[in-house]
Amino acid sequence: GANLSGANLQWAHLQGANLSGADLSGADLQGARLFGADLTRANLTEADLSGADLSWAIAEEDTTWPEGFDPVVVGVSFD
Repeated sequence: GANLSGANLQWAHLQGANLSGADLSGADLQGARLFGADLTRANLTEADLSGADLSWAIAEEDTTWPEGFDPVVVGVSFD
């Protein structure tokens, strides 16, 4: 449930991080390592996910993504 709205998290190592319910709207996550992170109910609206590693990250239907972003293509798994 952390408020990370607009945060600069470029190249951050967030592998396996519990970001459940986090507000990441507008966050800069370019190149961030989110491998296996828990993104259930997270708000990623308008976040920059360019080059981010989302392999095996966990999400659900309540996770919100940037417009046009396809989480399945980058390896996100859904509960």
